[in-house]
Amino acid sequence: MLMRPAELAAIRAGDIDLAFRRWDQPRVKVGTRMRTAVGLVEITSVDRVPVKSLTAADARRAGTGSLAALRQGLDRVHADRPIYRIGLRYAGTDPRQALRETLPDAAEIDAIGTWLDRLDRASPTGPWTRATLLLIDELPATRAPELARRMGRDTPSFKQNVRKLKERGLTESLDIGYRLSPRGAAVLDREGHPRVAGDRPEPEPGTPLPHLGAPATRALTERGVVRLEQVAELSAAEVQALHGVGPYALRHLRAALDAAGLAFRDDPDAPSARPASS
Repeated sequence: MLMRPAELAAIRAGDIDLAFRRWDQPRVKVGTRMRTAVGLVEITSVDRVPVKSLTAADARRAGTGSLAALRQGLDRVHADRPIYRIGLRYAGTDPRQALRETLPDAAEIDAIGTWLDRLDRASPTGPWTRATLLLIDELPATRAPELARRMGRDTPSFKQNVRKLKERGLTESLDIGYRLSPRGAAVLDREGHPRVAGDRPEPEPGTPLPHLGAPATRALTERGVVRLEQVAELSAAEVQALHGVGPYALRHLRAALDAAGLAFRDDPDAPSARPASS
């Protein structure tokens, strides 16, 4: 079930708890927890409904401006199919996020190594697991097609392999490319693999940028902005002036800053703009 980034953000914020789709038959089940860019989204209900039952309240809960807009959107494609009303709720962060930061003990590393060996043996193209981890470590935030080319693989199969590593918390997807997780680094270090990136300086402390989309992320990183604390040193106008930063990215940056107790430099609620207490 595809959802736009703005819809996902609104679900996380609690502003959206419904979606409507035209399907031949239900494509999701109640209780399913979907992994998304904002975390887990749970399906709380799936009901087939007649178009005449739709209300303005449904439209608001689905994040649509009006009942007319909701109906028009549903009639735009596959108007002959039945309508399903899907209940949604934000179910928390992706558990893989915590897994990535959890350093495995020796027994866990041995188990992960056994699993990686099994993937290598099952591959019709030969061993790939450690080479992929090492390449991502060497070239973080590099587009998947470039990484696939270096591995001599096509992009879809390369991405499929990386997803397997991500499931075990060994890698993390970025808006552009991937990076090795602390868990993945621990595995490579324990196994004694020579890591080109081993001497790379530790990343600056602070809060990573939220998922903003590749253009906005590229624009910020090219300016050297990779943490929310650095964003807070800029005004909203300065960020918006960067090529690739649109309303969606600005809105998500503002929400992430607010959640971290930060704000744009020119925001009235920014710490620097608040009067000092007497």
